[in-house]
Amino acid sequence: MGKKVLITGATGMIGGLILELAIQSDEIESVVSLVRRDSGKVHPKLLEIKIPDFSNPDASASFWNSIDIVYYCQGVYTGSVGREEFQKITVDYPDTLANILIQKNHDLVFCLLSGAGADRTEKSRMMFASDKGRIENKLSQKGFKRFHSFRPAYIYPVEPREEPNLSYSLFRFLYPVIKRLGKNSSIPSTTLAATMFQVGLRGSEKEILENIDILNLSEVILKNSNP
Repeated sequence: MGKKVLITGATGMIGGLILELAIQSDEIESVVSLVRRDSGKVHPKLLEIKIPDFSNPDASASFWNSIDIVYYCQGVYTGSVGREEFQKITVDYPDTLANILIQKNHDLVFCLLSGAGADRTEKSRMMFASDKGRIENKLSQKGFKRFHSFRPAYIYPVEPREEPNLSYSLFRFLYPVIKRLGKNSSIPSTTLAATMFQVGLRGSEKEILENIDILNLSEVILKNSNP
């Protein structure tokens, strides 16, 4: 029997790439995708569930059952919403979903798309850092079979997209320069998604994977897949 995975944020860049990898993989039998808006994606493996309010999802629904791996990629760009809304999306939403899932599934693997600079002391004055650190702490203590948090730096969109703001447009333009700064500075979107997907399936010695860890692991995965 193949695995059943649950993905959030599949209408976004990384979640969308992981969704495609899951659908194409012979190791994945079915995919539950929780979305805020219809994606238009249709596939025999895919069950897309529209969640009107991620702070109060229907915990009695059957789709929560028999989940093997969670890829939590839902998020929001800093500055695009207010302080309370950012905390709700970054901390409260994944915490709520994790509480439902841990009650209904044993041996659950949870992969979180976090971000570089996440502060697990929760003392940072930066909203992004403190909230990302807070949800990492909460999820780490749930008792999952495995929990992995991925902390990418600048994510370079391999597929062209409409950038969310001027800063991201500038980062994309400067990517050739940023890339030369080393393995802690950036990562291609496809590399991040592929590594997250494989860690969900096969694991990693590390709970927290910084940008350099993700890149190094991606090289190992590529080498093993091309002996």
